Amino acid sequence: MDSTKPALDRIDHRILAELQNNARLSNKELAAIVGLAPSSCLARVQKLVRDGVLAGFHAEVDPAAVGIGIQALVFVRMARHQPRDMQAYWDHLLELPEVLDLYYVAGSHDLVVHVGVRDVDHLRELVAEPISDFEHLGQIETSLIFQHHRSAVLPNYAPEPEPAKATRSGSKPPRKTRRKATEP
Repeated sequence: MDSTKPALDRIDHRILAELQNNARLSNKELAAIVGLAPSSCLARVQKLVRDGVLAGFHAEVDPAAVGIGIQALVFVRMARHQPRDMQAYWDHLLELPEVLDLYYVAGSHDLVVHVGVRDVDHLRELVAEPISDFEHLGQIETSLIFQHHRSAVLPNYAPEPEPAKATRSGSKPPRKTRRKATEP
């Protein structure tokens, strides 16, 4: 996809909001909610996927159900900021199954690593060995996550297109005509 963003209308925005709330909606259900025929709704969803606006459909899994007892944020400050070193460390972190999310940030730290582990011992081993075992690290800080909430719907800051001007039913908009100047 190129860097230009596709123009989205109010129906596209509604489709996005509904799918973020419940990605399991059938096309028929989604079409009824947004007020489209099922074929038109499907075409719009397919276009949103093709344009990269809908980047994927995901299932949210309870971490405890898969053995994750603790989540933490690991704040990493690099000693060197060479692009090759940063990329190598990024790639290294993404290979670790405990890494849930990885953020390259501005500020006092360079990376924020969201991890999910079984218990405190697993966290200590993860931070002490695979995360810290890198040549160009400066400092690492770890914070436990006591509670987490992920917003189901992204806020919509995109401007909506201007509504079309209303016209009389079945007629063209009136043409503007110039009036001839009359002398007094």
